[in-house]
Amino acid sequence: MKLTEEVKELLCREGAGLVGVGDISQVPNCGYKSGVAIAVPIPKKIIIDLQKAPTKEYYDLYSSLNKKLNRIVLAGEEFLKNKGFEAYAQTTDRVKVEPDHITRLPHKTVAVRAGLGWIGKNCLLVTSKYGSAIRISSLLTNAPLVCAEPIAYSMCGNCTLCVEKCPAQALKGTLWEAGMQREKLVDVKKCFKKQVEIMYEETGIKEDLCGKCFAVCAYTQKYLQEKPEHI
Repeated sequence: MKLTEEVKELLCREGAGLVGVGDISQVPNCGYKSGVAIAVPIPKKIIIDLQKAPTKEYYDLYSSLNKKLNRIVLAGEEFLKNKGFEAYAQTTDRVKVEPDHITRLPHKTVAVRAGLGWIGKNCLLVTSKYGSAIRISSLLTNAPLVCAEPIAYSMCGNCTLCVEKCPAQALKGTLWEAGMQREKLVDVKKCFKKQVEIMYEETGIKEDLCGKCFAVCAYTQKYLQEKPEHI
């Protein structure tokens, strides 16, 4: 228990907004016992603008948040290795993205097993606190960490906001369950093609970024409506 809390506290000090630990021992070809999922929230102003169209500010933020996540998980890797455990931070330069836009062990897989959230109809991780307005990463380890209960079902209910607002009409409105194939949730080719198209139209940048499906998410909207915490 102490080690688990030490890891979580370290990652939060480094800038994580959410941290969870999940059992990944049964994930095929993984080789690690536990996965530590990390999420950082996207600023509210960026989200509000994304409800209309992708922006240059979002493009710049996307890159900076990836660097922040890399720094956080590398700090966790170093901490655990110094304790004598195996650890592997899934940083952007280490994760190989296949031509079909999938990775060997997606951060989302670790996150749902760590209890951070579920996969929404937008095919993104949805959390109760921030909705889908997050960037995520993960850290794999054989350290004896205490794991949370995994989330196995969607909590999106009858909501279809992301499906209705998708510019590519690529979302299928399916309620996710653990183990479900991505293709049952989204037409990936349609999604990425449209992302590149509208990002270029709005910013002149050829990149597959959109953001509307997480910006309009009901749980994201709840996050937007929350008043800032006073310290």
